[in-house]
Amino acid sequence: MPAPAPRPRDLSPAETGFVRQRPVPWLNPGLLAGTAVRVLLAYLFGGYLDKRELQAALPDRAYDHSAADELWFDYTADVGDGFDATYSVASLLARPELMLDDGRLLPRGALLVLGGDQVYPTASSPAYENRWKGPYRAALPDLAAETPSLYALPGNHDWYDGLTAFLRLFAQGDEIGGWRTRQGRSYFALELPHGWWLFAVDIQLSSYIDEPQLDYFRRVAERLSPESRIILAPAQPSWVKTHERPDAYDSLDYFIRTIIEPTGARIPLLLSGDMHHYARYAGDGPDGRGRQLVTCGGGGAYLVGTDHLPESVDVPPEQTITRRRSTPQRYELAAAYPSQPASRRLGWQVFARLPRRNPGFVGLLGVMQTLLMLAFVTSPDHFITPATVTGVAAVLVGTAVFTLVLGVRTRKHIAAAVLHAVPHVALALGGAAAWSALPLSDLPNPWATLLTFAVYGPVAGLLDTWVVGAYLLVARYFDVNVNELYAGLGIEDHKSFLRFHIGRDGSLTLYPVTVERVAHAWRADPGGAPGTPWIVPAEPLHATLAEPPVLLDGPRSGAG
Repeated sequence: MPAPAPRPRDLSPAETGFVRQRPVPWLNPGLLAGTAVRVLLAYLFGGYLDKRELQAALPDRAYDHSAADELWFDYTADVGDGFDATYSVASLLARPELMLDDGRLLPRGALLVLGGDQVYPTASSPAYENRWKGPYRAALPDLAAETPSLYALPGNHDWYDGLTAFLRLFAQGDEIGGWRTRQGRSYFALELPHGWWLFAVDIQLSSYIDEPQLDYFRRVAERLSPESRIILAPAQPSWVKTHERPDAYDSLDYFIRTIIEPTGARIPLLLSGDMHHYARYAGDGPDGRGRQLVTCGGGGAYLVGTDHLPESVDVPPEQTITRRRSTPQRYELAAAYPSQPASRRLGWQVFARLPRRNPGFVGLLGVMQTLLMLAFVTSPDHFITPATVTGVAAVLVGTAVFTLVLGVRTRKHIAAAVLHAVPHVALALGGAAAWSALPLSDLPNPWATLLTFAVYGPVAGLLDTWVVGAYLLVARYFDVNVNELYAGLGIEDHKSFLRFHIGRDGSLTLYPVTVERVAHAWRADPGGAPGTPWIVPAEPLHATLAEPPVLLDGPRSGAG
C-alpha cells in the first residue's frame, strides 16, 4: 500500500491540490448562453460524439460484490457543484459510521455509486479535479483497511464533451484518495449478495441505448434467474418526465422488456438522480409484488423543490406510441424531500436570492431595459419605428430562449414565452414615461446617455429581475421553467443521499439521508489520523432521514 499523501496544513490550493469552487451562477449571461449552446450542440451532434460504440473494446465484465452475507452501499448523484454542498455530502459519505440525529448508526458503504452529473457546468479534467475529485479525495484521503469501490454513471453534463474526461477519470481503475474506481465503461452491472444486482444504464442524453451496451447486459442477464432481483439505475428519472414527453420512458421500457423480463428476474427498484431532490413513488409493479421509483439527486447541486411533482404517474404512459410497450402501472407519490409545502415556501425567496446569486443577470436585464427604454424615448410620437420593433423583437427572442431552449417545447411553453415578454415591454414603456418626465433633456450627449445607463440601468435591471422572479413563481404552477426557478434561487441546503442495506436474510432497506443545512465554514486538519478527512467543518453537520427506513423487498425465498 502506498504511503499516505501529506496532509494539508491549510485550505490553500497549493496544500489541498484543488481550488474550492463557488456554486455555479446558472442564470448569469455567460452561463445561460453557454448552456443553450451546449444543449443545442449536444443534441445536434451527440451521435457523432458518442463513444459508447467504441467502448465495446473495453472490459465488459460484471463486478462481483456478492461474497458477504450482508452489504451496505451508498448512492448519490448531481455532486460536482460548489464546494460547501459537495463536500458536506462527501464528508458524511466518508465517515466510518454515520450518526443520525435520532441516534441511529449507519456503517459506511462498501460501495459508492454516483448516479450522474459528477461535474458542472461542463465536463473537463480541471472541472472534475476542482468540483468533484479534489473534494472527495479530501473527504476520504486514504484507508488503512479495505478501500470502498466507486462506480459512476454519466449524466448529461458528463456527456457534453462526449465522455472524454469522464472515461479518463472513472474507467482507468485508479484510486481517488480512499475510493477505488473499478468500471471499464460508462455503464456497469454489480452482483450483490443474495441474488441482488444493480444495473446502471447509460442512455446518452435521453436518446437511446447503444447495441454494444445492450449486448453487455444480455451477457450479464444470462446469469439471472427468477430468484434474482434488480436495482435498475438509469441517469434520468424518465418516469416523471412522461407527462411532457410521452416517449421519455421508451428506452428504459425496451431495456426491461428485452433484457430483464425474459429471465424472470424482478425489479423492485428503479433509481435515478438528475432531479435535485428526494422523491419516492410506490406501486404494485407489473408482477404485483411492489416496485419503488426513487429519485435522489441531492449530492451537491442546487436544490430543485418537489412542489411540481405529480401525485401519481402511469409507467409507461398511456400516450406513448410505442407498439410493444409494457402494460401501464400506476405509482403514487409516497415521500418527497423537501416536502411540497416547504418547496412552495422556498420559491418565494426568489426576489431576494435571484439578484444576489446572479448579478450578471441583473446587469444584462439592466442593459436591455435601458436600450429598449431609450428606443421608446427617442420615438415618442410613433412607437412603431425600427428601433422599437428591434427592441421588442429582442425581448421576444430572449424570453423564447429562456422558456423554450432551456425547457421543453410544448404549446404551454410557447404561450409562456410570449406572455413572459409582455411585462418586460410594459416596464420599458413605463420607464420611458418616467424618464422623459425628468429634466434631463438639456444635458448634452454623451453625458445624458451615460447618466441613463448609470442611474436608470441598475434600477431597471433590479425591477426586471423581479419581473422574471414573478414569472417563474407563476410559471411553476403550470410546470414551466421549474428548473430555472430553482437554478435562480441557488439553494445549497436540503441535500440528500441514499444508504442501502442488504441484510443477511436478503432483504433490502433504504435509508434516505438528508442534510438540512450544509456547512460553510471549514478548517484544515493537518494532525488528523490516517484516513480521516483533510478538511473538517467548523461546526457540526447534522444528518437525518427524509422518511423512516423503507423496506424495498423482503427476505429472499428460503432465507434462514
